[in-house]
Amino acid sequence: MKIIGTGSALPKKVVTNDMLTEFFDTSDEWIRTRTGIETRRIITDESLLELAITASNRALEASGLKAQDLDYIICSNVNNNYVYPSMSCMVQGAIGATCPCFDIRIACAGFVYAMDLADSFLKTGRATRILVLAAEEPTRFCNWAQRETSVLFGDGAAAAIVEDSDGYMGARMTTTSNTEVLFQRKRLEPTPFEVEGKYLDHPMVMNGREVFRMAVSSCSSEISSLLNDAGYKVEDIKFFILHQANLRIIKGIEQYLGGIPEQYPTTVQKYGNTSSASIPILLDELVRANKIERGDLIVMSGFGSGFTTGSLLMRY
Repeated sequence: MKIIGTGSALPKKVVTNDMLTEFFDTSDEWIRTRTGIETRRIITDESLLELAITASNRALEASGLKAQDLDYIICSNVNNNYVYPSMSCMVQGAIGATCPCFDIRIACAGFVYAMDLADSFLKTGRATRILVLAAEEPTRFCNWAQRETSVLFGDGAAAAIVEDSDGYMGARMTTTSNTEVLFQRKRLEPTPFEVEGKYLDHPMVMNGREVFRMAVSSCSSEISSLLNDAGYKVEDIKFFILHQANLRIIKGIEQYLGGIPEQYPTTVQKYGNTSSASIPILLDELVRANKIERGDLIVMSGFGSGFTTGSLLMRY
């Protein structure tokens, strides 16, 4: 599998740390020193679907393909205004594609999982060109009366178009069921038979220390095993494109694996945590800045609720 086009789209509203002091007892210093985040983009009068469509069209334009050339659309999306149809289905119609499509709901590691699924479709001959999309609006998961989670997130969408080649060198996926570390629960429509209070809404809950521990440990271990199995060393990798959750986590993985800071590019400072969209947003920025060249080895690695992690190694 190789990537032949990328695209991304972000909300126009830039929210600084200082702007959040209007809602919370916090400060720029408090947020910046704990997370590395300085600003984030938050959806206002645009919609997540509009961002997803724009990112997909930009990826198509970069690839030189038309929407009708796509054989599948795989979308990573946790939540949007529609329970159904799927985000991928709505994007398919908007961009003029005619292929089958489906969503996956794996939160922050979703883009890596979607890429691995795409590779399986390509290798078995079920498809020749696939649009892999991540569209997320995590700012709508939070309780905006609590600073601990609300300061972390931003919204966005990004996409990559892939086709078959020998550039995909492997992936490692791990799930350790540990729901209480990171979850959000929402109430379903009531029935006459519901036990009162059984399915109450619950905004995002995050055990920050445990997330940090599991993220650094799991991703570092996965990446090390992936490189070892493929016969590569850290210095062989051009970029480690990691989920942009928290600068401390990224630095923790960097410290564990080694290498140089330039191998660990970041966007968390300006976009915050955009869930599964963070990896393809960063990928698109690197591609459009001509920082990645054909033949470069890259690692993508994400972690999130579940607790679920996923890492892949490929040649761009």
